[in-house]
Amino acid sequence: MTFAAGFALLAALASAIGSVAQHGAASQVPRAETSGPALMVTLARQRVWWAGVLGDAGSFAFQAVALALGPLLLVQPLLVVALVFALPVGARWSGRRVVPADVGWAVALCAGLTVFLVLGNPTAGVDHASAREWSVVGSVLGLVIGVCAFAAGMTGGAIRAGLLAVATGTCFGLSAALTKSVADLFSDSPVAVMTFAGTYALLGTGALGFYFQTAAFQAGALSASLPTMTLLEPVVAVGVGIAILQEHVRADGLEWFLLGVSGVVMVVATVALSLSSARANVP
Repeated sequence: MTFAAGFALLAALASAIGSVAQHGAASQVPRAETSGPALMVTLARQRVWWAGVLGDAGSFAFQAVALALGPLLLVQPLLVVALVFALPVGARWSGRRVVPADVGWAVALCAGLTVFLVLGNPTAGVDHASAREWSVVGSVLGLVIGVCAFAAGMTGGAIRAGLLAVATGTCFGLSAALTKSVADLFSDSPVAVMTFAGTYALLGTGALGFYFQTAAFQAGALSASLPTMTLLEPVVAVGVGIAILQEHVRADGLEWFLLGVSGVVMVVATVALSLSSARANVP
């Protein structure tokens, strides 16, 4: 579990760097000028955007290792620490300083995470679910993604960014759960990985999530998308872990109350840090 937590924190650091760099690049491309696949072609000409891509790639690699070593209920909540890392990265990007209030929210987030991990003691479940269970989960989450993508195409500004953020968080949350299953197959053989349908579902959801994230960063301020992305990814991943991978937390009596309080603290601190990170990322 210790190694899983360590790799999860490395994933959070890489994710913070990737998000700041990608938003910095995507926000400079007016939507009226280019969107859709053409947006990706335009961004591919920018070095800053490629720095963000490398950050995301590193984050995924570290996350995959963490999920191979520990449960979703341990790894995914730790990824919100990316917001703590994003504060100094974003401040450096824009030439601003991290304000004391942000330090307080960072401490609150870390405290909430500590309580959750110590009292909840997340327990590993199984690495694989049945095809029927995956199809049900995929259909429900796919519907959410499809509706958000369609609605985003009908609007603009902060609403578009928010809808695309929901699609992004849902895609990445499902990708994390699929990564858990795919990572386990690497201990068997490359053939097992290549013949597992979940491998291709992982590639698809990952690519979609990356595109939606880029489009959300282009659509509006980081404050309109980052809080939703950051919160929704672990929520979806943990939900899938509990629903079909048999993961759970072990708590009793007063511990459930303390877990609830820690959850509220984590949500409030995450939103506050997301908004601060967004402001710090504006040059």
